[in-house]
Amino acid sequence: MFSVTYAQLNTWMAAFLWPLVRILALVGTGPVFGNASVSTPVKIGLSSFITIIVAPTLGPLPQVTVFSAMGVWIIVNQFLIGAALGLTMQIVFTAIQATGEFVGLGMGLGFATFFDQQASGSSAVLSSYMNVFGMLVFLVLDGHLQMLSALIATFQSLPISSDLLGAAGWRSLAMWGGTIFSMGLLLALPVVAALLIANLALGILNRAAPQIGVFQIGFPLTMLVGMLLLQLMVPNMIPFFSRLFDNGIEQMGRVAVGLH
Repeated sequence: MFSVTYAQLNTWMAAFLWPLVRILALVGTGPVFGNASVSTPVKIGLSSFITIIVAPTLGPLPQVTVFSAMGVWIIVNQFLIGAALGLTMQIVFTAIQATGEFVGLGMGLGFATFFDQQASGSSAVLSSYMNVFGMLVFLVLDGHLQMLSALIATFQSLPISSDLLGAAGWRSLAMWGGTIFSMGLLLALPVVAALLIANLALGILNRAAPQIGVFQIGFPLTMLVGMLLLQLMVPNMIPFFSRLFDNGIEQMGRVAVGLH
């Protein structure tokens, strides 16, 4: 007759539950997988499937009861690690959304907003457009697979344990978050510069010939210039996005090492 002891059951639960929490935290907070349009059962099912594959490759686990105080602390640790790694990649998409904000303000589309399910609030049209475009590029370049591969690699550089997480990892994540403005502005710089030149030209035209009515033609002109430049920038955006995604994957490794 087949029988299972409590020690065996605890070992099996630990081998599945602890890596599942880390993977599920990344799936819930990271780009694409963490989108509000992806249902919770799908996230849990995907995380469970990855855990079943990853669990046999893990090294020795702490010999503690899963639902003891130490076991719960390990669960909290795994959740914080997965959330930190997911937020590291999410910052890249936040920078892409910031690009849409900068360009939209320059084009006079700062008022054009609609409800964004992901942000649970109003979002600029161009910001949402850039986010969707970035996600498509992310999927085409297999960024989601690279992100999962980087997560699985952290089980070697940051094994499952009850140790306190290092402050260097949180510091690295905070510094990475500070690059949102610089990355977004760098991508939006050509359009912002061109719109600034267009506004300066309209200002000079208004002083030279006030009867033209610059305020009537200024808004459609800046919108036309912005849309044209965005269309011309699309071939150059993809290599820039690729570098951003590579930097995000590398930063995930740095955060994991810093948390060790």
